[in-house]
Amino acid sequence: MGRRHAAGDVSYPRWIWIAAAATVALLIVGGAFVLRMLIFPGASGQGPGPAGGGSDAAGGPLPQDNPAATPGSPPCISLGILTSLENADMVQALADAYTAKPRSVEGRCVTPSVSREKSGSAAGKVAARFPGVPAGEKPAVWLPDSSAWLRIAGQPSGGSPAGQEGTSVARSAVVVAMPETMAAALGWDGKPPSWSEVFALAGEPDVWQRLGHGDWGKFKFGKASPLVSTSGLMALAASYGSAGGSMEGLDGMDLGAQSLVEKVRAVELGTSHYMATPEHFLWHARQADDAGEVAEFLSAVIVDEKSVWDYNRGVVSEDGTTKRAGPPPREPLRAIYPRDGVYVADNPAVILGGDWVGSQQRSAAQDFVGFAVTKQGQDVVKASGFRPVRGALDPAVAATGRYAETLRPLPLPKAEALAAIQRSFPEVRKRARALFLMDVSGSMVQESGVTKLQRAKEAVVKALDHFVGDDEVGLAAFSHVGDGPLQPGVVSPVAPLKANREDLIGKLNALQPVEATPLFEAVSRFAADQAKDYKDSFINTIVLLSDGKNDTRHAGDLAGLSEQLSHQNHSTPVLVFTLAYGPDADVPTLVEIAKASGAHYYDATDPGRLEEVLGELVTSF
Repeated sequence: MGRRHAAGDVSYPRWIWIAAAATVALLIVGGAFVLRMLIFPGASGQGPGPAGGGSDAAGGPLPQDNPAATPGSPPCISLGILTSLENADMVQALADAYTAKPRSVEGRCVTPSVSREKSGSAAGKVAARFPGVPAGEKPAVWLPDSSAWLRIAGQPSGGSPAGQEGTSVARSAVVVAMPETMAAALGWDGKPPSWSEVFALAGEPDVWQRLGHGDWGKFKFGKASPLVSTSGLMALAASYGSAGGSMEGLDGMDLGAQSLVEKVRAVELGTSHYMATPEHFLWHARQADDAGEVAEFLSAVIVDEKSVWDYNRGVVSEDGTTKRAGPPPREPLRAIYPRDGVYVADNPAVILGGDWVGSQQRSAAQDFVGFAVTKQGQDVVKASGFRPVRGALDPAVAATGRYAETLRPLPLPKAEALAAIQRSFPEVRKRARALFLMDVSGSMVQESGVTKLQRAKEAVVKALDHFVGDDEVGLAAFSHVGDGPLQPGVVSPVAPLKANREDLIGKLNALQPVEATPLFEAVSRFAADQAKDYKDSFINTIVLLSDGKNDTRHAGDLAGLSEQLSHQNHSTPVLVFTLAYGPDADVPTLVEIAKASGAHYYDATDPGRLEEVLGELVTSF
């Protein structure tokens, strides 16, 4: 199960794991032909630069921008630009700077429009020619944050689509980010480790105790999903390089060899949990920092440099799209550059050649991409927290983001290796130990037609498809009548899904609505049970579905529950992912429960979105 985060991205269709197999198959089998047809052959540019193994800073002067003497005539050419979440702000700043000067393309003005999507999801949409999107709303430029997605999409030809990798407009290294006091405690702020040392330490459960910092709890190591995130994909590539004994030799390895796969699986055991994008980790890290307890959530996470810069200047995002700016954190993050090299996201711009892209749009796209690599465009890139394609960093950005002055870039693996690494994720990822905890109060039948309880049952059954047989899954439910005890409690104990699936589904379908909602008592009891049976080699979690609020005189309150979950998170972390189901759910309480456990809240207050949101949730463990 690719279970990695995407906290209620309500504006984006879900491509992550519900259709992961189909999407990867589309990219690998059909994507090569489709994308060769879609990417305009005349758009080749500077190539991948450092991400492909070049030097850190190329020499030579950059061209100057050459705007028009006067703007072209309306109506303006509409230029759609599809970006990744990680580079969307930079691309928007480029679009703003581009239109701040007069532009005339074939006598007409140009209006860029920037949209953003998770990298892997965008690749699937490009390969499928943007199904369901009107021709006038399809983009003419695709600017993912890494050529990795072009290479994956170029399978099985072995090369990138259209024989080129686009024009690199910016660079951002993929680093290990840590709270500064933790980096200093390890000595990594002065002497960087190798990737193997990073992974070995993440797999040492009592490292902070050994180093005299037992108050920091377990070493909590986060990664993003390799199905949709560049940093997640590069993190998994680094796992393979470390396990295979060569960070630069992935293309020559037998990536399917069982001995190597087992070593990678051992490396992945050091992961605390996965989320869809780096932004989700940093959002929670900032919440923990605000509470003075950043160590309770994060020891280290693999992210891009620009995200570290954002975090250290007080900018975070819960969903990867909407940014929240505030004061800098109490504890800034240190960007750690493993000494055997780092992958560098090269932000390649490619011009799509679908039949919806007219000749004027192509000309406008070339004009925009050309501007991005001028001196003026690169000044925007530097001010946006990225490394320019040539020359030096912005000094203020480098200081805030704790950037290294120079890099040792690792070569980006070839298409076949990247695709193989991504496909392997379900096999090598850390397994989950999950308890579905369902509210079966009387309000679960208060819906015309199909009841909320029936919808919930159907959604849980479909969510099971995201697990594999070695995942351990169970089911519990909660309500009570009058002053009676919580019932029905555990209905299918947590056990390997390959042995438990039939029993779990049968017990799930037999659930009936009862009466009250003992929310605090239920979460407290079952979180304690999960902690008691905690397994360090699994991601231990609860998936809570509730449509109401605590309405019982049974013992328990939010303050006590939050304290319990926070305490458990110190040594036996049980992630309580909460899902508000229906418009009457107690959203603030569910948000707080998830936050206290180090997990995330999901919004299905529109009951029609339950299946989609629950599928999103269980790809986030």
